[in-house]
Amino acid sequence: MPLPQLNVYRHDRGTRALITLAGEIDRATAPLVRTALAACLHDGIRTADVDLTTVTFCDAGGLDAFLAASRPAADAGMTLRLHYPPWGMARVIEITGTGFLLRDRVPVAAGGAL
Repeated sequence: MPLPQLNVYRHDRGTRALITLAGEIDRATAPLVRTALAACLHDGIRTADVDLTTVTFCDAGGLDAFLAASRPAADAGMTLRLHYPPWGMARVIEITGTGFLLRDRVPVAAGGAL
C-alpha cells in the first residue's frame, strides 16, 4: 500500500500567505500542515489562506492539524481561512461546528462558504 503524499506550496505577499496543499492529509502527512502553519506564525504572517482545491482526502488527523493551529493563530492575531475543502472535509467541519474556528468560507453544498 503506497504511503500518502502531500505537497505544500507557500506564496507570501507582505503579511499574507497562500498555502496550497495537494494530495492527502492524514495522520502521516498532518505534520507537514502543522509545520507550514507554524512557519506562518513564526514569520509574522497576519492572514493565511489555505487552498485545498487539490486535496483528494482529509481525515480526522488532517482536521486536527487545522484545529490545533487555529488557537495559536487567533492568539497571535492571525486569520486562518480554509478554501475549497474536499466535500467530506467540509461535511465534517459542518457536522462538528468547527468552521468558526477556521474562519472557513467555503459552502458545503457547492464548494463555497460554510
